[in-house]
Amino acid sequence: MSTGQHAGKTPLAGQPPLTDQELASALKADLAVVEDLIRDSIHSDAPLLREASRHLIDAGGKRYRPMLTLLAARFGNPDDPDVLRAAAACELVHAAALCHDDVLDGASLRRGRTSVNARWSDAVAILTGDFLFAQAFLLLATVPQQEARLEVNTFVRLVTGQIREMTGPADGEDPTDYYVTMVSDKTASLLRACVRLGALTSGAGETVVRALEEYGDAFGVAFQISDDLLDLFGQEERSGKRQGTDLLKGAPTLPLLYALSGTGQDSERLREILGPVPGTGRRTTLTAEERAEATELLRRHPAVERTRERLDAYIARARAALAPLSEGPAKDTLEALCAGVAHRAG
Repeated sequence: MSTGQHAGKTPLAGQPPLTDQELASALKADLAVVEDLIRDSIHSDAPLLREASRHLIDAGGKRYRPMLTLLAARFGNPDDPDVLRAAAACELVHAAALCHDDVLDGASLRRGRTSVNARWSDAVAILTGDFLFAQAFLLLATVPQQEARLEVNTFVRLVTGQIREMTGPADGEDPTDYYVTMVSDKTASLLRACVRLGALTSGAGETVVRALEEYGDAFGVAFQISDDLLDLFGQEERSGKRQGTDLLKGAPTLPLLYALSGTGQDSERLREILGPVPGTGRRTTLTAEERAEATELLRRHPAVERTRERLDAYIARARAALAPLSEGPAKDTLEALCAGVAHRAG
């Protein structure tokens, strides 16, 4: 699967340190092939669609999702070419979801570049996302394993999770249960699909597939919780995320849900600032002063500690899921990803 002609093209920028040089070299070469597959997939006879797709893909990214697929494949036969197609499909689904997210959020930037919706229009961005989703599932359609082809269900879960984020928990619904359900669909489902596809396409055994599924579920929720904390404490130059972005767009993050359901003056003030607009659900427009005040209230709120405890619990669950897997560099790297998520949240 690793070919010499690609060995120098794609660095593992932004990825956890790989102390095993053989694994690092193999992943670097395979990610280069995956990159080629992605670029072949986004070719279109329609110039605007081709340009918009390339604009999004050229913005780069850490390629976490294809790397997870490639790591999972190390527990089977990583040289099966279907592994590469599955890895490329995972990145295409991720890119498509980002393109749609930018429309929903009214975002003007993506990975430091003008977003597709800002450069062209919402309509172009929606159609580009649809195109990328279709190309991803065309890649999966060539995979002989029936279970792998059925990963189209991940698309259903992504959409369901996005709807849950937009609507928020219903009156009387436990906010923590709601959050986990939402994040399991919106974020964890794709990470679960990445490792599941890597295991299935490499011919790994059922025990390995189940272990990696559990890992993907727990790791995905932990990843989103850490992202919630980055919105409060992250440095923009390192995380690429401006503080208070989630508050600005009205995202129901875990610390916010904990704080809004709490008692005390800080919780009461947050409810005043972020109170619902009649007929529209929770407020999604804030002045700069309101966002700064809400962010500061959240930073000092006990909800942050509760959130960190929940993050630690999901990281521990992800690590425990790896127990049945054979020891080696691939398992070590999956564990290192867990440590990276914990460190990422500060």
